[in-house]
Amino acid sequence: MSFAVAGDKYDRFMGRYSRELAPRFVEFAGVGSGMAIVDVGCGPGALTEWLVERSGAKNVAAVDPSEPFVAAAAERARGADVRLAAAEELPWEDDSFDAALSQLVVNFMRDAERGVSEMRRVVRQRGVVAACTWSYGEDMEMLRGFWDAARRFDSGAPDEGRTMPYRSAEELGELWRRVGLSEVKTDHLRVETSYISFDDLWEPFTFGVGPAGAYLAKLSPEQRDEVRRDFFEGLGEPSGPFTLSATACAVRGSA
Repeated sequence: MSFAVAGDKYDRFMGRYSRELAPRFVEFAGVGSGMAIVDVGCGPGALTEWLVERSGAKNVAAVDPSEPFVAAAAERARGADVRLAAAEELPWEDDSFDAALSQLVVNFMRDAERGVSEMRRVVRQRGVVAACTWSYGEDMEMLRGFWDAARRFDSGAPDEGRTMPYRSAEELGELWRRVGLSEVKTDHLRVETSYISFDDLWEPFTFGVGPAGAYLAKLSPEQRDEVRRDFFEGLGEPSGPFTLSATACAVRGSA
């Protein structure tokens, strides 16, 4: 899979959901004004931008291993401390922040236990460590529709609803407890996003973003057309604007 794409392409694919999810996730995490916060796996900066509005740029840091995403996040969240690095090796000293948040990233970390442990390390005692991931089953309509179409074409397609780790609140809660976080709480956060047409939904899949984009990029033009046609039919052949919903599993704990 690849996230080495321009920030605007990610925004058209998943960022439209990230922007809706960010305020709900911030409220769930209990992030307050003036807190020092790090956004781990910030992508193009949807959550980072929201944190800057909530806490002020001087109180916000962010990190991502994708150079295009770091550039986009730095532009979007002017004044924040945005750096190029992996979650497993955060470039800050112990006890640097009041909270560490990670939106839609834990399941993509090379080593989730190490990544979350790093989040815990850089947070002060009793600080917040929180994350959310998509519920990849029926509750993420965009990806569910795509993978249903892909699997009808190819039974071996790597459906994220079957292969993605940490796609449930229970899994996230267990991970949080394993790394020693206390007062662990979980919840589900639901968002919706609208498309002006099926092409508005389909085109971003062709940008090569994430597992779905990587899978599609391996297909021939004829095979891609087959998946597209099945995806369109599976959504009821929308002829105009339509809305899809998504649910994220969220977890928070105290360091």
